[in-house]
Amino acid sequence: MARTKVLVVDDSALMRQLLTDILRTDPDLEVVGSAGDPYAAWDKIKQVSPDVLTLDVEMPRMDGLTFLERIMGHRPIPVVMVSSLTERNCDTTFRALELGAVDFVTKPKLDVATKTVALASELVAKVKAASRARVRPGAPRPAANPAVRPAAGGGGLRTTHKVIAIGASTGGCEAIANVLGALPADAPGIVAVIHMPEGFTKSFAARLDKSCAVRVSEARDGDRVVPGHALIAPGGLHLEVARSGAMTTVRVRPGDPVNRHRPSVDVMFHSCARELGPNVTGAILTGMGDDGARGLVAMRRAGARTYAQDEATCVVFGMPKEAIAMGGADEVLPLHRIPDQLLRSAAMIS
Repeated sequence: MARTKVLVVDDSALMRQLLTDILRTDPDLEVVGSAGDPYAAWDKIKQVSPDVLTLDVEMPRMDGLTFLERIMGHRPIPVVMVSSLTERNCDTTFRALELGAVDFVTKPKLDVATKTVALASELVAKVKAASRARVRPGAPRPAANPAVRPAAGGGGLRTTHKVIAIGASTGGCEAIANVLGALPADAPGIVAVIHMPEGFTKSFAARLDKSCAVRVSEARDGDRVVPGHALIAPGGLHLEVARSGAMTTVRVRPGDPVNRHRPSVDVMFHSCARELGPNVTGAILTGMGDDGARGLVAMRRAGARTYAQDEATCVVFGMPKEAIAMGGADEVLPLHRIPDQLLRSAAMIS
């Protein structure tokens, strides 16, 4: 089998060397070159035809977003962004994902050499996943009207025991944005886990809050799950639901990674099965690996309606594929049909 050809693009010579050294430890990957700016990178792309690009967020001579947009418009290649953890770079990274980047890894701000090596397994896994990803330019999300939101605290829809649970990983930023963007302001309460590092989930929730009719926020321990509000699990912490009568709350806690992830979709889904039974409906979206597959099985066995995103609309058909194979999905649907089915299923909950 041919090795995956990777081009490393970063303005830091140290970072280019570190990323190159890390990627070369995997026998399935071949680093075919590196570049210090987008102009040099474009020349390299034409020369070596890489299968995957790693791209720095902030680049000289041409900013990374402009370069990414040009790549996706003229010669689409799977791209993994390499981002520093700052508020500005969080926003830039999410914009890159909207433009078609497959995933991102966080670049250390201090002790770069040591901490970048510590990220080796994540970088290798995401580059290999990107090599199998469906690359498509960013598409516009469904329009929403935040002005029609209910009052804070949920205001208008039935009771809090109707819950929607969503899990995603690679490609999940845009998938979750599309699902939440299609939901009305009085949708049932929503809990969601996406594999994202600490510091990014708050920015992710804030971006969604500006574009969705439902309110969106990073979950805090003890938050109530209420209609018209989506709670995103914080990076670095697990999220579970807890039921008390007709009221559902979330527990946000530390703990060991599950399926190599914290937060873990399986942790949330298993709690939904245990605490909510048939009073929850769930969806597993695009992502590499199998996190969430067993939890979706548990939800279905507990009486919940469950859905998996289909292969054609996934960026990486990993998590949904495993859930389907285990019998965890009542239906397999393209992404655009999932919001309506979640609402229909929630409406059937008694």
